[in-house]
Amino acid sequence: MHAEVQTQPRLQTLLSPHNYRASAFLFPLSHLRLPDMFYLKLSHGFSSIPPGSDLIPPGACKSLNSTVIYANNEVNLSEVDIYGFDYDYTLAQYSSTLNTLIYNTARSFLVEHFKYPKDIGKYDYIPNFAVRGLHYDIQKGLLMKIDAFHYIEPGTVYRGLSPVPDEEVLQLYGGTFHVPLQQDSGFYGKVRSGPKVKQFMDIFSIPEMTLLAVANDFFNTNDIDYDPVHLFKDVSEAIGMVHLKGFMYKWRAVFLVFADKFILRAKETDSVLHRLVGHGKKLFLITNSPFSFVDKGMTHMVGQNWRDFFDVVIVQADKPHFFTDCIKPFRRLDGNGDLQWEKINSLDKGQIYKQGNLFDFLRLTGWRGSKVLYFGDHLYSDLADLMLRHGWRTAAIVPELDHETKVVSAHQYAVTLTWLQALTGLMERLQVHRDPRSKKVFDEWQKEREELRVMTKNLFNPQFGSIFRTCHNPTYFSRRLSRFSDIYMASLSCLLNYDLSYTFYPRRTPLQHEAPLWMDQLCTGCMKTPHLEDIQVKTYL
Repeated sequence: MHAEVQTQPRLQTLLSPHNYRASAFLFPLSHLRLPDMFYLKLSHGFSSIPPGSDLIPPGACKSLNSTVIYANNEVNLSEVDIYGFDYDYTLAQYSSTLNTLIYNTARSFLVEHFKYPKDIGKYDYIPNFAVRGLHYDIQKGLLMKIDAFHYIEPGTVYRGLSPVPDEEVLQLYGGTFHVPLQQDSGFYGKVRSGPKVKQFMDIFSIPEMTLLAVANDFFNTNDIDYDPVHLFKDVSEAIGMVHLKGFMYKWRAVFLVFADKFILRAKETDSVLHRLVGHGKKLFLITNSPFSFVDKGMTHMVGQNWRDFFDVVIVQADKPHFFTDCIKPFRRLDGNGDLQWEKINSLDKGQIYKQGNLFDFLRLTGWRGSKVLYFGDHLYSDLADLMLRHGWRTAAIVPELDHETKVVSAHQYAVTLTWLQALTGLMERLQVHRDPRSKKVFDEWQKEREELRVMTKNLFNPQFGSIFRTCHNPTYFSRRLSRFSDIYMASLSCLLNYDLSYTFYPRRTPLQHEAPLWMDQLCTGCMKTPHLEDIQVKTYL
């Protein structure tokens, strides 16, 4: 693992009363018309700001509750009659132990089936290396984070387990950090013929990203020539052997014995289902997992009569094709999970169905529109089509919120972000002053700003930062989260905190042209957009 970048804001030293350069740095600030209190805080440095300081906006350090449900769109639960669920990472929340098991199994396939060097087996799983939502350049063998505008975040590009300098990234991508849309993978994250960049939106993909990084690292470290494209295909197939060919589901005996080690929040899931059924709601399950695997997990969480909660149960649905194609018919499974060859004219409670498609599902159930709320963890496979094509309400399960809200609630984050925003506001004002002294200050602040960005990123993850932000922009993942989910939460258990007639209202976050006050204004007293006369280039001798 790479050590976190440890930096301290240099401005505290530069503005120290004992530093001979302090007066030189404070001189141009007088032209910015800042409040006297800000001068006082600035001269004493920001790294020593205590909790409750009047420089930090009120509520900035208030502890966020990870059990809150967040709204992208207004949703009135009293209008929802039918609740639908995915299984993996929705009804069943898994611990990181499962990621380790998937990684170890796929690594063994890579060595034993694909005959990769045995020394790759010496690489253990790295739990906190990758985060969800990253992109992988298949031809260059690079793992990276991309923002909502298709720009690579500087400092987040990795070749194997080693960071790639920003200067080299610019050379590799023709002098820009931008990744063209046509190079990206398809709408569902599937690599079509042609696209060079694969996006990883699934929680299950974290072991795959780690194995890709490890394999690349082995060849690079040992100076062995290899084809990154074939490496990507082999790793993808090894992971596919774990998932698609059923090796993971053959672990059901292990799950049965060590269920508490793999499955989290079992009691909360049980409580949610009891509560919904107790209020007369209809429930259904659509999952890609096979019945034997689902049955073991649900029996552990809810009991042997778990099917009594659901009006419809569909396994091996082959999402996202279940939502887009109308080819595969429904098949019924008997109590042993054996396929029954009969025409399906209705979807009955207590029965188990396999495959099928959404169009037949809608025809047989009549469950349409906003009275249906479907929960899933995969933004594409679970939610996108349901929202865009069919008008269902959608709820995203984002377990990473547990960690992210803890970081955002920390005093260190509030202080760092406050100063980062304030410094950005100061730079915006100072840039119109072109005298040498002002330029020198601006250059120092630019370095300070970059250091603060690294510090903020490292609070979430040393390699890739937050899954929701790239510096000030939303990530590629975050933009799609807001597009394809009406509400989102850390786990299904968050529903227990709300009445089933509750209405979720999204906060009206200001657009750039609407914002009268931003954090840099609250901290510095600066206007976000200077008046026209203040933007004119000024020279101070």
